[in-house]
Amino acid sequence: MFESAEIGHAIDKDSYRQQVPVLREALLDVQYDLKEKADFPVLILIHGFDGAGRGETMNLINEWLDPRLIDTVAFSSANDEERARPWMWRYWQKLPAKGRIGMFFGSYYSDALFDRVYDKSDHDAFDREIFDIMRLERMISQDGALILKFWFHLTKDKQRKRLKELEKDPATRWRVTADDKANMERYDTIRKYGEHMIRLTNTAYAPWIVVDGEDANFRSLTVGQTILKAIRNRMSQNGHVTDASEAPPLLAPIDDKVILDTLQLDQKMDKAEYKKRLAELQGRLNSLTRDERFHNHSLVLAFEGNDAAGKGGTIRRITQALDARSYRVIPVAAPTEEERAKPWLWRFWRQVPGKGGITIFDRTWYGRVLVERVEGFARESDWMRAYYEINDFEHQLCENGAIVLKFWLAISNEEQMARFKLREQTGFKRFKITEEDWRNREKWDAYKLAVSDMVDRTSTSKVPWTLVEANNKYYARIKVLSTICAALEARLGA
Repeated sequence: MFESAEIGHAIDKDSYRQQVPVLREALLDVQYDLKEKADFPVLILIHGFDGAGRGETMNLINEWLDPRLIDTVAFSSANDEERARPWMWRYWQKLPAKGRIGMFFGSYYSDALFDRVYDKSDHDAFDREIFDIMRLERMISQDGALILKFWFHLTKDKQRKRLKELEKDPATRWRVTADDKANMERYDTIRKYGEHMIRLTNTAYAPWIVVDGEDANFRSLTVGQTILKAIRNRMSQNGHVTDASEAPPLLAPIDDKVILDTLQLDQKMDKAEYKKRLAELQGRLNSLTRDERFHNHSLVLAFEGNDAAGKGGTIRRITQALDARSYRVIPVAAPTEEERAKPWLWRFWRQVPGKGGITIFDRTWYGRVLVERVEGFARESDWMRAYYEINDFEHQLCENGAIVLKFWLAISNEEQMARFKLREQTGFKRFKITEEDWRNREKWDAYKLAVSDMVDRTSTSKVPWTLVEANNKYYARIKVLSTICAALEARLGA
């Protein structure tokens, strides 16, 4: 895998001087074209052996390009805020927007590789992290990102020679750190696991480019020309990304019966019983979220449902029981310009709570397979692959200790009509009803099928859907609170 980077590639000084001005001009041109079209982002990952010129090349690319249009991030050890969330969270925060270039010096690959090199993870954990990486890169590439991954290579002897030369010169001695020396002693181990990692993640949508790091002229021109050609090639395709669906075609059941049809939407509960149960459950919820054991977990509550099904009222009954400092309610609407410029799950990743935190989503990432599907806001290939991407997102939250609960509040067509009319007639509720709500009623059957497909494809053993019969608001609120308390008690052993 590294053989071609060990044969002594070099570019003489005269050739280098002749090529650099032409390359720099072309890189700036393509960078400004990228900015103007803003069809896709570019993510460049810089990895490889210490002493192979990673930092120098990164600085040079920043010099050759317009630094105002590059987001350069050097990742080190995770801080407390980052450790309190899934390990991919900090990388999601820094993904570049469409029209921009993001350059990561160190990344999720460093986490996975050096945890294995220093025996902080075993073989199975290493491979699990590699497959986490592959899913992320597949997801963002299908969302349009151009991913370029550079591994700067040196043989063991050349690395040792290079680091000694840097250390000998007072002007460059500071560049050789204790970590560099420790890594040098583990060269064979880094090479072994690095090759394993590269082999598994060298995909068509996110390929590795192995660069001989010995000759500065060669590595600089190689990286610059690779970036130029890759961006030009993508632009010649008008930012086209594969349109292949990631799931078999969805067909309506031949008997037209779907899971929502099995719900008994009219459930009984009077006001007296509701008040009694509400006080009891709110007290339990408050106690559970203050439990010391909860500090090792987080709570993510996801609410979806028919328009006027009572999501807002249910959420208010939950928050009444919580310390205001411990939770956030995230109302989800159409994505902003900033959010549309990022991979579609970015706006939800950024809201993930840390350990001991609670985030409540009023509408969620499921909009991709509901409103975006039904209204045609997303291509079929995009919402079809979203089922897998959603399951993966929720799985990563659970792996980090999150308790993820999803609620679909269901009401009948007739009950929705009655609530719409009541809202129109009530002065302080008129803002709750819009023309869009009335238009959505015309697509009742399409939404019902989309919801049933959503449940079938994303109700997993770790994160099942709770379907809530919500014609009776009292019953719905109590069922939701009971489900939350039961889940917390089961996880905390309370």
